[in-house]
Amino acid sequence: PAAMAAIETEKQRGRYAALAIAAVVIVLGIPLWWKTTETYRAWLPFSQINELDSLQVTSIVPVSCCLPIPCTLSCQYVWYNIIAHWPFYQVCPSYISGYTNVENRLLPLFIKDVKVYVGQRRTALLRAALFEGTAGLKEVLSTLEPQVKQVVDTMSFSHQDILAALSDRIRVGQVSKESLADSMRAIKSSPGYEITFSLLNPDPKSHSLHWDIEGAVNSYIQPLLDKLNPIANFSVDSQILYYAVLGVNPRFDNSVSAYTLNADSLAHVINPVEARLGSNAASSNPVLNFLLYVPDAQHSPLFIRDHSKREIPSNAFHSPRWGGIMVYNVNDMYGPEAEFPVDINISMSKVMGVFLAQLRLMLGVQKTQPPPGFVLQSAGSEGLADWELDRLMWSRSVENIATASTTITSLAQLLDQISNIVINDNIAQQVSSAVTSLQAAVAELEAGNLAFALQYSREAILASERAFFDPSLLHLLYFPDDQKFAIYIPLFLPMCVPIVLSLLKIANEIRQRRADKLAKKD
Repeated sequence: PAAMAAIETEKQRGRYAALAIAAVVIVLGIPLWWKTTETYRAWLPFSQINELDSLQVTSIVPVSCCLPIPCTLSCQYVWYNIIAHWPFYQVCPSYISGYTNVENRLLPLFIKDVKVYVGQRRTALLRAALFEGTAGLKEVLSTLEPQVKQVVDTMSFSHQDILAALSDRIRVGQVSKESLADSMRAIKSSPGYEITFSLLNPDPKSHSLHWDIEGAVNSYIQPLLDKLNPIANFSVDSQILYYAVLGVNPRFDNSVSAYTLNADSLAHVINPVEARLGSNAASSNPVLNFLLYVPDAQHSPLFIRDHSKREIPSNAFHSPRWGGIMVYNVNDMYGPEAEFPVDINISMSKVMGVFLAQLRLMLGVQKTQPPPGFVLQSAGSEGLADWELDRLMWSRSVENIATASTTITSLAQLLDQISNIVINDNIAQQVSSAVTSLQAAVAELEAGNLAFALQYSREAILASERAFFDPSLLHLLYFPDDQKFAIYIPLFLPMCVPIVLSLLKIANEIRQRRADKLAKKD
């Protein structure tokens, strides 16, 4: 009996040991292992990110109409200032100085069947009959309403401008050919751009070329870049490349006694020349290249023809989102008895006029097709009217908002699908900053504050890209679940098998005891 009691006591001790080990593993070991091996994932505003898919971008275009009212003999007109959030008017009488001089200066233009004159500074002069009294004011408002709507459509953004700004994210059929062409020419939005002017001299033995590129940039390009400061930062450099030839051989046309380049061969011109241009490795900003090519004496004069076999007046062409090339003929600047190399001073006014037009296209300044009877004032030395700058700022803001929202939504979907990717606090902060900036940009657009909307949209796209391309999100840093099981099973299986067998044995013994007790009762 004593031996059996000792054996029973030893069995009891073994049962308690197995239960204690199992309790430690279940109560302490598994939670501790789970906590120490879990993936850290900072909180992300998934609900706000999901709302970005249905984000509604609206904008208010404030319209102020100033109408002349005949008054006393001491003044010619009292101007009524009509503040409007189109198409609703709110009339408030006020005297505005300076409009009489504007009218007198522009009056000769209205003799020549001009209905509307659109100026540079967000102003337009409409042609209307004079009126008297309040009733006349209402009548003129109703008469001018179609013209005011045309002015708003001309000077501000339209439905086609919206589709063009989002051309990469919508079906091509929804965008007109003109708007799609303008959007394809324009380079994508960026905090900065590098502009490079290159002079290509393939025949230095014949031509000694001189160009005042610094003075030309200061006179023609820099005023435009100064006005575009709210949109991006620009840096300008120049270079001269010798023995740089085009990638195609021009053909001689006997009918015009000149060499020609057809539109079909222009695509093959850029690649060989681009290899000589070099790149700015110190900056990640996009580069806009503008090349001035002076043909050699053997292939001069050289003219560019379009698809209709007609000579292009500017003798230049551009490549979408890359830059432009202009062919500058100099054979008429020297005679047959000239001594080589001939010194040639390039007319920079002719060259920069072409490059300025190409630069406008590259930066997304879309062409404006005014209605009949409209006259648009020239942009002047600045190269850009104020209302054109507004349209450009608006389109850039919409493009940035669409890009940032797409980036953040894609990142949220990725992090939601792959649950074992670590989300650091830095990534969560960037995502939250991008969402906040997007909401602020949309609010500023709705309020009509284009400068603030563009600033917030740029902050949103920078924050979204920093979060999306963070090195800690590389999928190679994390193991799939099946690989985790392959790592943990060899570690835990040798320990778990004895514990599980002991627990099964204890359960069988308890079940056997219950069965024996029931048998004794029977």
